[in-house]
Amino acid sequence: MNISTQAVQIGLEWDTRTGAVSVPIYQTATFRHPGLGQSTGYDYTRSGNPTRQSLEDGIARLDNGVRACAYASGMAAIANLLLLFRSGDHLIVTEDLYGGTCRLFDKVFDQFGLTFSYVDTSDIEAVRAALTPQTKAVFVESLTNPLLKFADIPALSTLCRNHTLYLIVDNTFLTPYLLRPLDLGADIAVYSASKYLAGHNDTIAGLVVVKDSDLAERVYYHQNAAGAILGPQDSWLVMRGIKTLGVRLDRQQENAGKLAGWLKNHPAITKVYYPGLEDHPGHALIKRDSRGFGGMIAFEVATHALVEQVLMKTRLISFAESLGGVESLITFPEVQTHADIPPELRARLGINDTLLRLSVGIEDSCDLIEDLRQALEA
Repeated sequence: MNISTQAVQIGLEWDTRTGAVSVPIYQTATFRHPGLGQSTGYDYTRSGNPTRQSLEDGIARLDNGVRACAYASGMAAIANLLLLFRSGDHLIVTEDLYGGTCRLFDKVFDQFGLTFSYVDTSDIEAVRAALTPQTKAVFVESLTNPLLKFADIPALSTLCRNHTLYLIVDNTFLTPYLLRPLDLGADIAVYSASKYLAGHNDTIAGLVVVKDSDLAERVYYHQNAAGAILGPQDSWLVMRGIKTLGVRLDRQQENAGKLAGWLKNHPAITKVYYPGLEDHPGHALIKRDSRGFGGMIAFEVATHALVEQVLMKTRLISFAESLGGVESLITFPEVQTHADIPPELRARLGINDTLLRLSVGIEDSCDLIEDLRQALEA
C-alpha cells in the first residue's frame, strides 16, 4: 500500500471484538491477570498498553522497522536512546542541531562520561574526520533545524557499517511520509511526534523506530526501565494525527514552495533556506532520497529591527515555538529554539539575529503570503 493509505489505516485492526474503527483508549494503570502465572499480554501500563502499542505497531510499519517505542516527548525518546551507550563513548552529531538536543547532550549526558563532536553531517568527509576509536554512533537530523541541511543517509550508513557504528536519524522534519531512514540504511529513526505526526499543536510525544530485532529489545528494555512512556490518551491523539499526515504534508509542502519562491524575490529578505529551491545545496540529494521537501522554511531579513516587526505584525502566522501543525508558526531561533547552542557556534553556523524559522501550515497560500507582505512592509 501507498504510505498515505497505511497512515489512514493505523490502528484499524485493533478492536476485533467490537469492530471499532477508532482504537479504544485503555485508560488504565494495571491489568487483571486471568490466573496465577498467567497474563493477557498486558500487566502494567508502563510496560505495555494496548493503545500505545497500536501507535507503536503503526509507526513501525510506516517506517519499515521491526519495533517502535513511544515516549512522553521527543527529548525523552532521545534521552532513552543515549542509555544504549556507556561512559567514555563518543558520538558524532549534526552541528546545527535543535537546541534542546544540544542541551541534553552537553549539559546532561556529558556528566555521565559521554562525549559529542559537532560536525556538518551533510559533509561525509567531515564525519569521517571526526571518527575516534571511542566513536559508537552518528546522530544526524535528516533535515537540520533550523538551516535545513540534508544528510546523505546511504553514504553515512556505509561509513557506519564499515566502522561498526549505529546510525541514528532524527527524521522529525520529513516524517516517514517523505523519507524512510531505515530503508536508506539507518539503524534507528527518532521523531518528535509533537510535530508533523500528531500535527495539531495539541500533543507532546516522541517515537523511536528500530530496524534490528536485538537492538529493538534493548531499546524497549530502557523504555520500560526508565519509564518515560507515552500515556494512552496522547497515544490516541498521535494516531488520530497520523491518519491525516499525507494530506496535511502535501498541502504544507505546496504552500512552503510558494512562500519560499515569494520570499526569495522580496527586497527585505536577504537569504532563503528551503530544499525545494534549486539553488539549495542539498536540492539534488533530497530529490534523490525523499518524496518531497517538507514544510519548513528559514529566511534572513535585512535588519535585526525587521525581526521584531515581522514577529509582532503577522496576523495569521503565530509567533510561537514548535512546528509541523496545521497552523503556521514563526520563531526566532537565536533566542528561542537554539539559545542553548554556544554563541560562537551559532555565529559560525549562521543562526544569527536576522534569521527566522517558519513552519508552514495548511492555510491558503495567498493569505499566508499577504500576511508576510504586510508584516514586512508595515
